[in-house]
Amino acid sequence: MSDREGAQRTSGAAALYRLMAWLSPAYPVGAFSYSSGIEWAVEAGDVTDAATLQRWLIAVIGNGGALCDATILVHAYRATAGHDDAALKDIAELAAAFAPSKERFLETSAQGRAFMDATRAAWPCATLDRLADMMEGPLAYPAAVGMAAAGHAVPLEDTLTAFLHAVATNLVSAGIRLVPLGQTDGQRLLASLEPVIATTASRALVTALDEIGSATFRADIASMRHERQYTRLFRS
Repeated sequence: MSDREGAQRTSGAAALYRLMAWLSPAYPVGAFSYSSGIEWAVEAGDVTDAATLQRWLIAVIGNGGALCDATILVHAYRATAGHDDAALKDIAELAAAFAPSKERFLETSAQGRAFMDATRAAWPCATLDRLADMMEGPLAYPAAVGMAAAGHAVPLEDTLTAFLHAVATNLVSAGIRLVPLGQTDGQRLLASLEPVIATTASRALVTALDEIGSATFRADIASMRHERQYTRLFRS
């Protein structure tokens, strides 16, 4: 093995290590406290077991908020990598405006800012320091992840898959606690979402900003109804 081959392999391992750290449930962004409306869907009877949760998640990941977030991540990554600050500001504003409810706005903006703060503290780089000073308004979570990955030269495709896996894992975890379901049911659900995540990642890579949109109206309504839900475990 040449020194060049060894360096490339080490670089790949370093990129994987960063993604595993940044998108782990242990990363301090507070993802565990959000259900993205699933809590209301359980109370309303839309989600009652593993099968109905699976259908809900397939819709959200394939045609809802997760697809929109993945597309935002892609464009934020490319703008950061291309040093296009004007485009990056537009993307950040669009991502914040796309939140369908007050709670979903809190969910993405609070996690986005927490992600940026934690990453700058533990995994600093000049790009993130520059962008943090530039981004004064709300910073959506997927935009923050895309910016960090580009700043550290982590491959976009790997970042996208890891991000969508983290989204799915958090939603499955919320479902396990709310329905409730067993841990094995949760792992079956996560396994069944693998092809959905792959398809969503592929679509996000080729979706233009002016083509972003959600077709999961019931999930958006769930996030709005959750704001007035009497008994709540989650913040969204």
